[in-house]
Amino acid sequence: MPPHVASILDGKALALRSQAELANQIEQLQPQVGRPPGLAVLMVGDNPASAAYVRNKERACEKVGMASFGHHLPAETTQAELAQLIQSLNQDPRVDGILVQLPLPDHLDARSLLYAINPDKDVDGLHPVNLGRLVRSEPGLRSCTPAGVIRLLQAYQLGPAGKQAVVIGRSILVGKPLALMLLEADATVTIAHSRSDDLATIARQADILVAAVGRPGLVTAEWVKPGAVVIDVGINRVSDNAVDKSYLVGDVDFAAVQAIAGWITPVPGGIGPMTVAMLLENTVWSYKQRNGLK
Repeated sequence: MPPHVASILDGKALALRSQAELANQIEQLQPQVGRPPGLAVLMVGDNPASAAYVRNKERACEKVGMASFGHHLPAETTQAELAQLIQSLNQDPRVDGILVQLPLPDHLDARSLLYAINPDKDVDGLHPVNLGRLVRSEPGLRSCTPAGVIRLLQAYQLGPAGKQAVVIGRSILVGKPLALMLLEADATVTIAHSRSDDLATIARQADILVAAVGRPGLVTAEWVKPGAVVIDVGINRVSDNAVDKSYLVGDVDFAAVQAIAGWITPVPGGIGPMTVAMLLENTVWSYKQRNGLK
């Protein structure tokens, strides 16, 4: 018998399909509104990883026919200047979505800046109002990476209903909102983290195992129940000194886990493209809400 190999959950292909659908939607809606949807991305400083993410987002906007209002600000930008820019974008009728690219330089308080964004333009879904809507299962803007995970599961008909889901990681960006979304989709959810006793045993219970901690290769084959769905949210840049190159890896030991799991996301090409796709979907959702469109 040939060795078992998990099927790939191809986020890149699904994101491209989602972008094609959004481009069609925008083409139909734009004549009714008189303008395209608009997304403002604020980046402070010159973190190379952030710059690459922002470039991807701006390119994706262009591709679907969305207006992009990029603000690339110097590292020494003050809290007051950034707060003032957010207020002007809150009031700008051309802007449907505002995103502050994290991490920010150390002298800036990210929390108060995120709170300054109008919740109805908070396309990252991180404002307390939107997190509250998620807790209450009310319609609202959902955090992009968790929403991308749910969409990928649905697309492959791996619905979480009735399943045991384990989320390793409890950040406000991924772990907590994803646990709530899985709960909303009728999964039985465990949130585990670096302080959990016997993480491997907890992980092995999972029908759906999500790794979102930012630690390369943390999840090994011993942590995975045979046939489980393994979602790798980690994006870690590691260096190979032998060939003087760096490359991206996830939180899952892909080669080893692929021999055990039923389904697995690659890094790159799994959740990363879905995050950008959900950001665009959130912007279009906000555009439709603000213009009374279905």
